[in-house]
Amino acid sequence: MFAALLRQIEGLARQQPVLMVFDDLHWIDPSSRELLDRLIERVAAWPMLLLALFRPEFQPPWVGQPHVTLLTLARLDRCDTAAMVASVSGDACLPPEVVAEITERTDGVPLFVEELTRAVLEAGAQASAALSAMPHYGHSVPVTLHASLMARLDRLGSAAREVAQAGAAIGREFGYDLLAAIADVPEPQLREALERLANAGLVFARGTPPEASYLFKHALVQDAAYGTLLRGRRQSLHHRIAAILEQRFPEIVQAQPALLAHHCAEAGLTGEAITYLHRAAKQAIARSAMVEAVAQLRQGLTLLTKLPDEAVRRRLELDLQSTIGVPLIVIKGMAAPEVGQAYARARELCFQLGDTSHLSSVLFGLWWFYEVSADLQAAHEVAEQLLDLARADPADLLQAHRAMAHTLFSMGKCASALAHFEQATALYDPQRHRSLAVTFGQEPGILTQGFTAHVLWYLGYPDRALETMSKALAQAQEVAHPFSLAFALDHTAWLRHYRREPAETWERADADIEFSGEQGFPFFLAQGTILRGWALAEQGLHVEGITQIRQGLAAREATGAVLVRPYWLSLLAQAYGRSGRAEDGLRVLDEALAMLHDQQVWEAELHRLRGELLLHRLGGRDDAGTAAGDAYAVTEAGQFIAQAESSFWHAIKVARRQQSKSLELRAGTSLARLWKSQGKHAKARDLLVPIYNWFTEGFDAPDLKDAKALLDELT
Repeated sequence: MFAALLRQIEGLARQQPVLMVFDDLHWIDPSSRELLDRLIERVAAWPMLLLALFRPEFQPPWVGQPHVTLLTLARLDRCDTAAMVASVSGDACLPPEVVAEITERTDGVPLFVEELTRAVLEAGAQASAALSAMPHYGHSVPVTLHASLMARLDRLGSAAREVAQAGAAIGREFGYDLLAAIADVPEPQLREALERLANAGLVFARGTPPEASYLFKHALVQDAAYGTLLRGRRQSLHHRIAAILEQRFPEIVQAQPALLAHHCAEAGLTGEAITYLHRAAKQAIARSAMVEAVAQLRQGLTLLTKLPDEAVRRRLELDLQSTIGVPLIVIKGMAAPEVGQAYARARELCFQLGDTSHLSSVLFGLWWFYEVSADLQAAHEVAEQLLDLARADPADLLQAHRAMAHTLFSMGKCASALAHFEQATALYDPQRHRSLAVTFGQEPGILTQGFTAHVLWYLGYPDRALETMSKALAQAQEVAHPFSLAFALDHTAWLRHYRREPAETWERADADIEFSGEQGFPFFLAQGTILRGWALAEQGLHVEGITQIRQGLAAREATGAVLVRPYWLSLLAQAYGRSGRAEDGLRVLDEALAMLHDQQVWEAELHRLRGELLLHRLGGRDDAGTAAGDAYAVTEAGQFIAQAESSFWHAIKVARRQQSKSLELRAGTSLARLWKSQGKHAKARDLLVPIYNWFTEGFDAPDLKDAKALLDELT
């Protein structure tokens, strides 16, 4: 929708210069704010003037950009105030002393100038008396303005005041039909009261009754009318508004559940308010308005304390806690503490209430939290619970197989992981299961294909992996579910890194960074930054690449994510090695190896990289101790070579245990190259030939091309 709106505005600007105004930014909602941010990025190239008005408490992030100018609007001076008084009074010429008094008391605040002038005009011959009754403006605009507005409402009569109060309870804008249903005023008097309010300039009218709608001239006018309602009358009005909306306006109830929640909350109907807030949040999630969804769900959780019935309170809390995890994952990250707390509480409530209808989605959310937090034993236990629970439901079974597959993959059990991914793929039905993107925050078919591509690469099928990932990306672009599309962009760049294709990795990482930045997905934005940093370093931009990798690592860590951190650290170690800083690279690898625990899928590559960096360290020494003939240097060099050989052998053993043919090929190539340098050609060839000959695809990938070139040298 944002893209369509921006295209429309750009199209208008190409036809003629455009003026666009955003008013009252201090009240802006997150989604509108996001649209404005995107618009300001693009407007510099368009023939367009964009005005954004706000109170001082709003802090604009765009100040300092070359195409943005900040103007502070000062209060009106005496001359401008007098001119405004003259404009408002029109043909009624006010005496100079009255104009001077208005100028003195309004202190250059335009709205108050207008309101006080109208109050004087409505007082007619008693203008001087009206002024003397007004308190001085001083530094309390709301109080003084409120008094002025209430005085004007009072002069319009009790019916007009009651109508204004009823309209204010509905909102800043209200329709005649709803107002007529709740106001305690006969229709002829209602029409007359509305006409008086419009003639006084307190409301703007559009259309004619019963099709008319009305808008308070300013939010302060609505506040003034609403603020005079006694508590009982206020609750009664909101109760009637909610009841009428439910009875006669089902389209509003369907489209604006948050509006119903507001009226129910003000009416003291706490349970109904929470139910509508939950409905509004689910609607917001479906539209990817995650910030709004979290705000609505937290408001519902706050209201729970007003419910006396514990059973009802627990039931409603379960609805809220089981829903809030998805938007929290999107805006905070999958391993954010708030995510774990929400799903843990939801699981507790499921057990307390004996509720099985929510349990599957709750357990899946909890599994995801444990998985990304790298608590793989806990994740495996929850995945087993999901499989036990899901035997009768294809959708739940699909998610359970996907959860188990991902955990097994993280543990380095690639073949078992592929079996579960294949079962998930067989169960997936796009028409039936695409809606799971709302419940679980991710489109299951896209993520299943994406992670299947990972497993296929490890198992030695690089072309099938690329084909599968391409399908996932195409599907994500078709579905246009933002979080799933960010996943597909991110993991496409990731697979290109597996294949050692820096140019392609850079291109895909840029797309990931741009989209995740626009959508506010910190997790994928961080990973894209790491991958782009690796690509930069691989292409000789070592300093910039290392800087970006470190920035991405810090940003990813801020989300609470621990899973795959050893893998990401290996990219930093490799970049250090490329820049001649083998010692720093080895230090980073030691950190990565120390935190492996159960997440063993990348273990073989960590040991291989350690061997490579040990050889880099040996080759990069330039101190006197490495001079030929120095016995100590020869001994030390032999130790480095022995350690490197041991690391390569360890990598091969781990890869074989995990059936990771791609990592076995890399480690075998590294060891064969070392043996070749020692003159052990036959031994190197005997190691590498069976590994290389196992492959049936991917012969244009760098790993297989390097192995083939080395074999040619060994013949």
